[in-house]
Amino acid sequence: MTSILLTNFALSAALFLMLWLLSIRLKDPSFIDAWWALGIVVLAWATYVHLPAHGPHALVLVVLATLWGGRLGLYLLWRWRRDGKDRRYDALVATAREKHGWGFATSSLLWVFGPQMLLQFIVALPVMLGQIPRTETLGLIGAVGAMLALFGVVYEAIADAQLARFKADPANGGKVMERGLWRYSRHPNYFGEMCAWWGIYFVAAETGLGAWSLPGPVLLTCLLTRVSGAPTTEPHLGRTKPDYEAYKARTSAFIPMPPRR
Repeated sequence: MTSILLTNFALSAALFLMLWLLSIRLKDPSFIDAWWALGIVVLAWATYVHLPAHGPHALVLVVLATLWGGRLGLYLLWRWRRDGKDRRYDALVATAREKHGWGFATSSLLWVFGPQMLLQFIVALPVMLGQIPRTETLGLIGAVGAMLALFGVVYEAIADAQLARFKADPANGGKVMERGLWRYSRHPNYFGEMCAWWGIYFVAAETGLGAWSLPGPVLLTCLLTRVSGAPTTEPHLGRTKPDYEAYKARTSAFIPMPPRR
């Protein structure tokens, strides 16, 4: 276990360093969102190839991680290429430069790439630790977890597709997206992501060792609900979309619910 985690950590650090150097050339760290998902796929497969033998839990975990991370990573990469710089990262780097007097390179390294690497590694713990024990069969908890994860991957993909289609229509400029899954939750994409990772955790936990990866889904849930998910998007939407406060008042934040009157 120690060998796998140390090897994966070194691999992650090397890849983040390469991406940081690319961000210096581009003067834009926004593409790191795509690597948040794709990097977890790399960590899952790095664990898989490191093991001499694989049980059913390892196979399920690497497949689920690939489905989730591949789909989300490519979507975020496409969105970055379409929309350009992310205002959140511009503001983060600008704050670091103003507060500490650092240049772009130091600010992006210490405030974007360094923290992202550590957070990504913690979130990826279930797909690493859950693969290590050599198991024989997938039990009830693992099967339920796999179904929950698949549901989350599909739910998040549908929510992202609905939002992308809504934004692509010029007639929707300044309007609030409240159709499809967005009618029942203000953040259906985040709800799907949480389902995916709690499902992945249940698969990992069934192996015994994987139960110690609980900080992964807990951290992801906190990030989406308290730190970098809803808290960074809702204030901006409230300022730029006149109908957002009314939508917020009648719509559940994460768990899909019928709209309130």
